[in-house]
Amino acid sequence: MSQPGIPASGGALTGLQAQNGATSASGSPYTNGPIQNELLSSQGYNSQLPGSYSHLIPAKTLNPISVQSKYGGSQTVSPLSNYQGPGQTLHRPPVASNPVTPSLHSGPVPRVPQHASQNPAATPVPSGSFHPGASVSPPLSWQYNYPSTGSQTNHGPIVSSGPAMSGNTNLTSHQYVSSGDPSLQNNFIKSGSAPPLVNSPLPTTFQPGAPLGPPPMGGPPPVRALTTQKPSQGTGPQPSFSSAVSQEGVTSSTNNGSMVVHNSYDEIEGGGFLATPQLTNKNTTVSRSVGYSYPSLPPGYQNTIPPSTAGMPPSSLSYPSGPQAFTQTPLGANHLTASMSGLSLHPEGLRVINLLQERNMLPSTPLQPPVPNLHEDIQRLNCNPELFRCTLTNIPQTQALLNKAKLPLGLLLHPFKDPVQLPVVTSSTIVRCRSCRTYINPFVSFLDQRRWKCNLCYQVNDVPEEFMYNPLTRVYGEPLKRPEVQNATVEFMAPSEYMLRPPQPPVYLFVFDVSHNAVETGYLSSVCQSLLNNLDSLPGNTRTKIGFITFDSTIHFYSLQEGLSQPQMLIVSDIEDVFIPMPENLLVNLNESKELVQDLLKTLPQMFTKTLETQSALGPALQAAFKLMSPTGGRMSVFQTQLPTLGVGALKPREEPNHRSSAKEIHLTPSTDFYKKLALDCSGQQVAVDLFLLSGQYFDLASLGCISRYSAGSVYYYPSYHHQHNPVQVQKFQKELQRYLTRKIGFEAVMRIRCNKGLSIHTFHGNFFVRSTDLLSLPNVNPDAGYAVQMSVEESLSDTQLVSFQSALLYTSSKGERRIRVHTLCLPVVSTLNEVFLGADVQAISGLLANMAVDRSVTASLSDARDALVNAVVDSLSAYRSSVLGSHQPGLMVPFSLRLFPLFVLALLKQKSFQTGTNARLDERIFAMCQVKNQPLVYLMLTTHPSLYRVDNLSDEGALNINDRTIPQPPILQLSVEKLSRDGAFLLDAGSVLMLWVGKNCGQNFLSQVLGVQSYASIPHTMTDLPELDTPESARTIAFISWLREQRPFFPILYVIRDESPMKANFLQNMVEDRTESALSYYEFLLHIQQQVNK
Repeated sequence: MSQPGIPASGGALTGLQAQNGATSASGSPYTNGPIQNELLSSQGYNSQLPGSYSHLIPAKTLNPISVQSKYGGSQTVSPLSNYQGPGQTLHRPPVASNPVTPSLHSGPVPRVPQHASQNPAATPVPSGSFHPGASVSPPLSWQYNYPSTGSQTNHGPIVSSGPAMSGNTNLTSHQYVSSGDPSLQNNFIKSGSAPPLVNSPLPTTFQPGAPLGPPPMGGPPPVRALTTQKPSQGTGPQPSFSSAVSQEGVTSSTNNGSMVVHNSYDEIEGGGFLATPQLTNKNTTVSRSVGYSYPSLPPGYQNTIPPSTAGMPPSSLSYPSGPQAFTQTPLGANHLTASMSGLSLHPEGLRVINLLQERNMLPSTPLQPPVPNLHEDIQRLNCNPELFRCTLTNIPQTQALLNKAKLPLGLLLHPFKDPVQLPVVTSSTIVRCRSCRTYINPFVSFLDQRRWKCNLCYQVNDVPEEFMYNPLTRVYGEPLKRPEVQNATVEFMAPSEYMLRPPQPPVYLFVFDVSHNAVETGYLSSVCQSLLNNLDSLPGNTRTKIGFITFDSTIHFYSLQEGLSQPQMLIVSDIEDVFIPMPENLLVNLNESKELVQDLLKTLPQMFTKTLETQSALGPALQAAFKLMSPTGGRMSVFQTQLPTLGVGALKPREEPNHRSSAKEIHLTPSTDFYKKLALDCSGQQVAVDLFLLSGQYFDLASLGCISRYSAGSVYYYPSYHHQHNPVQVQKFQKELQRYLTRKIGFEAVMRIRCNKGLSIHTFHGNFFVRSTDLLSLPNVNPDAGYAVQMSVEESLSDTQLVSFQSALLYTSSKGERRIRVHTLCLPVVSTLNEVFLGADVQAISGLLANMAVDRSVTASLSDARDALVNAVVDSLSAYRSSVLGSHQPGLMVPFSLRLFPLFVLALLKQKSFQTGTNARLDERIFAMCQVKNQPLVYLMLTTHPSLYRVDNLSDEGALNINDRTIPQPPILQLSVEKLSRDGAFLLDAGSVLMLWVGKNCGQNFLSQVLGVQSYASIPHTMTDLPELDTPESARTIAFISWLREQRPFFPILYVIRDESPMKANFLQNMVEDRTESALSYYEFLLHIQQQVNK
């Protein structure tokens, strides 16, 4: 039986339909789905959507300004009868198009970026591909994009006719083609020939403010022919995509040196890979080898950086003064290591472990990622794995080899993480490969002082004159010592060519639920107080704007115009046809109107204390907020305490308590496409929506979460928030809100990931919208967001020993600067299965599988996802046993690198996202899934497999010393009650919560010196804080817990648990290795895996 809206079978998808997930918008909340025709025409949101570029839908004409027709008509406005405070009755002016609503196609907003022809994967999609409700059939098991071998079994990869299981974007694996300007396809410069003209200056004809003509496509004329629409009447600027995608790659130098000025974010970023799609009358596929002839020599390390400088860690770079002769110590194949087998660097990697005999493989210190087997001078320059890591640190040479290993190939990124040290380059020339637009990085090779070879496409480029000068040493002739070539992570200050409009100001709009239920929770006073405390700490400058909207069954705006004696409330009661009263006074300059803002924040909590309004018009309030922010973009923070009940986006309860513990028939898909469509509108106007849910009520997070999911926002969930009954949740909310308000933020951002020819990215995971095949639209980017991508090997990598991956994040800082943050990762290529297993990163593999399992849960079912997780372990260990070990030894034999793989998968099966047999609320399960998709790997692993420490005997032995503080480092214990003892105290760190379990016979010393109680019986049942006592034991314990809390962006509550405490069940639920009523113990799980492997 196929699900509603999901055909029983489906072919592979191409173009934007495939990449933006072909589930209908009413389908998966975790799949970036295209807006099908039924969505485009549904009421209220028929504006042109990001990603739905006009020339991609030849048979359909989208009116980019038709969104306004929905909002026409008369408006009745209720007076301020029930509210304390100033107010005003509003009447809509009797005109057809609302004059006070900013036109969606006017003002400083740039035009919609046209789809870049530079990207092969962004191939045109025939209109027939956009069938209402069209979707892919849910695949039954992961294939990591490898073909089926053998018959279908319960543990083998089950092949479906649809594409491989995907996250947000499903690209067919043949679409991501090696970067390169089409005009350069047949002009690869072999070493020794005359260097071409490269790194031409960026176009000087581009003026951000100037009106732009028809968008130059950058590709050949046939691409133009795809635009079969008639021009719409309003040929003025279309809805903007703002500088966000602005130009992470302005120019596309053609072989005759001519320049193309771009007005599309995609083209500005610098093109994906091949720029010329092959046009046919069917769904297009592009061969990767079109037009390229690559030299047989290895790509980039005949020459590299001298060990004297290359070996220095980025944090301690010193730049010697004085002119230096050009020398590059050759680090060719013979120097990368005598053999790329990794045996020399990974002696423990040779170990084969029988897990049935050696179960206790968990290290006592935090698990470190494997170190790639590279020459030390290269590895020292490599990207920090906290920012960028790959599931396999040895990249298989062919897809066949990857298929044989049965391991997923993918990348996990934390691109905007606050770095300890970040080199910022302010040079006016950003040096990039003229063919694939890769940024110069430590892994390129210099043929001489004037030429460098790209490490992704091997194009030879000229070194610009300005790059010859090293600003740090003030010495000319040192291109090798520039910061860009000495650091794998670097940030560029982008020149004006990287903008489609002037950088936007920081804009913060707060949308508050003020219904009776919201007033009951008491959250409003917490938020307003936190805002008052942090107004001066909001990231921004003199241009910062702020605004407020409140809503119940009506929508309330607040005029904060400079000169008013107090804020003025404006009420719009017609939620069917929302308009913006006085739009120029609702988002105001924070510096100029600070006193009015402070007055409003002080009075808001009292204004609605006597309200009897129980309805919630969240949908209309979001529409109003979107209209208000669309001219500029910015961040919308929405606080909601109940299910929306009025107007568009109204939802009905869907949770069935009797089905909570079942893996079947639970509602993981959205019940309406309203929130997804609105999110895509927001993304197109550079607005991100962050959602705070504060209540024990059912929210239908599967539907509501789409508003954040597709606009690159975040979801925060406080399921039992109440200002009196749950003070601990209030503390958590206040701490997390403070970080949220004050942390770094990037506006109007885009991110692109590039990789070597032969490798292909086909699926993205995270919160964003995929604008054109490989360009992620991020209206906001924050330091706490993680992303993941799945990859495949499309062509043999036999002619290279190294591959590189580069992520480029183009964003506007809160100070109004356009910046590009670039991370580059270099990894070796291997040709044997043993080496592939040797370089497996078990944490990264588990994190990527978790993302894939969330998508499987939504597109298929929870039980399918659970089966696929188990099959992932069985398949890889079967492959290892049959292809590497050869001889069948008794037991469950695993390579050392995968010794924790079964344990981590068992932990995933017991994680809230995927567990069965528990009475978890549906919203809690969906929230856990949101966290899997949006959290960086380090936090995801901590919530999946918590850390357990014994803390009643902390000592200074092996302690860390940080800022004159001594931080004890107790060993990590296995998650089993076997490791607990009644005479001790044990701290469980589960990421978002800390649990301190105190045994019945715990020593008096710990009770009195740390807990401050005289006996076990006097430990309070609701103890959530440790007293600060003047004892060394108390100081050590508090220092350790504080250090754990500092490691993460969210605030974990501490619960002190006694034996008879109701929280004890929660504590024991985290003992992953123990059996529960509905889940196997670790040993039983290993026996099950062994049985499947031996089949």
